[in-house]
Amino acid sequence: MTIRILALCGSLQAHSSNLELLRTAVAAAPPGVEVVLFDGIRDLPLFNPDLEADPAPAALQQWRRALEQSDALLIATPEYGYSLPGALKNAIDWTIGSAELDRKIVAITANVNHSERGRRGLKALRDTLGAANARIVADEPIVRGPTFEAEVVAVLKALAAAVEEQRREPR
Repeated sequence: MTIRILALCGSLQAHSSNLELLRTAVAAAPPGVEVVLFDGIRDLPLFNPDLEADPAPAALQQWRRALEQSDALLIATPEYGYSLPGALKNAIDWTIGSAELDRKIVAITANVNHSERGRRGLKALRDTLGAANARIVADEPIVRGPTFEAEVVAVLKALAAAVEEQRREPR
């Protein structure tokens, strides 16, 4: 059974290095793993529970459906002001009450030029995902360089292994 990983970029920039990381994941996915890019967080309204009335905004429905149809989530994000980007925080906020990320297997990373970069942003993201009860299986930045693709593949394999383990768990 194919493992479907939803890939989410925390940056809205068209030429983001984190989007490059996710495109590498799509291209280098190991057999049995499908990585699908999601580019809809830019369309989400600001979090406001009043907007959840039936029907919820189309962008919100699309976001929630994409999460529900995936086995795991891979987030690559820059660090903004020692934290995570507002659009990414907003997207996660929309899932806390509706539980799409509850026990969802998640890997978080950042495409960086030095191993110490991006760590505060990843910590803030880890804390936010904790509020959603996500299961984080990888949370290190990936440094651009000769091992970049291999490290991206290692993260995908960690996600796939966690999904396989979760599938074996009794319900």
